[in-house]
Amino acid sequence: MLDIILKRKERTNVLKGIKLRLYPNRTQQNQLEQMFGNDRFVWNQMLAMMNECYQNNKALPFLGKFKLNYLLKPLKKEYPFLKNSDSSSLQVVNEFLTQSWKNFFQDKTGQIGKPRFHSRKYLKKSYTGYVKTSKTGVLQNTKIKRYTVVLEPTGKYYLSLQVEIPEPEKYSLTDKQVGIDVGIADLTILSNGLKYPSFNSSYFEKKAKIWQKKYSRRRYLAKLLVLQNKNKRVLCPRSLESFTNWQKAQKSKAKCQVKAANQRRDYLHKLTTHLVKQYDVIAIEDLKTKNLQKNHHLAKSIANASWRMFRQMLEYKCEWYGKKLIAVDPKNTSRICSKCGYNSGAKPLEIREWTCSKCQTKHDRDINAAVNILHKGSTKLSGQGLAMVTS
Repeated sequence: MLDIILKRKERTNVLKGIKLRLYPNRTQQNQLEQMFGNDRFVWNQMLAMMNECYQNNKALPFLGKFKLNYLLKPLKKEYPFLKNSDSSSLQVVNEFLTQSWKNFFQDKTGQIGKPRFHSRKYLKKSYTGYVKTSKTGVLQNTKIKRYTVVLEPTGKYYLSLQVEIPEPEKYSLTDKQVGIDVGIADLTILSNGLKYPSFNSSYFEKKAKIWQKKYSRRRYLAKLLVLQNKNKRVLCPRSLESFTNWQKAQKSKAKCQVKAANQRRDYLHKLTTHLVKQYDVIAIEDLKTKNLQKNHHLAKSIANASWRMFRQMLEYKCEWYGKKLIAVDPKNTSRICSKCGYNSGAKPLEIREWTCSKCQTKHDRDINAAVNILHKGSTKLSGQGLAMVTS
């Protein structure tokens, strides 16, 4: 097995995300609602102006964030309620809008559309700007770079912080390398034969479906009653928002989805931390999950397995803790015999075990792919002239 040098770097600061629960009172909730509305208003005003410029002359470059920030001053004069917002929060709105336009123009696949207007009916609301709270007092040796208050569809408020902290202590080296193949039933299959299952979210999915049906039925009945009041010309007709049952069902559905997402994220954190502690070098497939999710038969399973989140966690944890992550081309990893190198061709997904027709070695499909991924990772590292030593 190829040796690899893992050099220790001097400790520097790193960015980290921290999420804290907030419990604002009624007055504070009203203030936050004003902030949410101001951000939405500025987004829609700037977007309308940029759309008009784009329609008039598509050859003209779109307005950058600095030009948009310059327009905030006259906009505040015209709409004084915008002065209640932290100026930095409105600048962040312009930054996000500019990035959305850049993504649209730079997209070569045609999958990313133009930025859309934000509706007040959108359940998840956020506000980025300075927030004074006692919650940040528990943070030690951190420099807060950005505050974001989020109102989740569940009705709960959270404070998301981007903080700068000293780089964590490196994990001790183990002189071990591993190749990882990702799957559906088993999230990760290691080249040493170990398998870790995907997170099972079926319980929460069933509950979310039940609440979705209740939500749809209750909202439909509420709409009928509103329409009846309108037709009968009732003196004090009820609005759709006055019927709270459908809103309760909507929040209950969101709670099930949030619980599933939180437990899945917790599972991935524990798994990736374990892998980074155990292995100095990790080779993985350089998969394009967006392309794979175009397969309607696999899209839901791939999303549940969270391949993309799994890789992102591995990437930053390897960087933080002094380990090496190698992404390799997945081509033919399931076709080649990891022992003799013979390519036996494509195999249907239902075939989980096969025997090499050349050397007669019996393979587990996923473990064989993981071994080939490790071989490709070793070859890639040898081309970089690296060798492993202990710290």
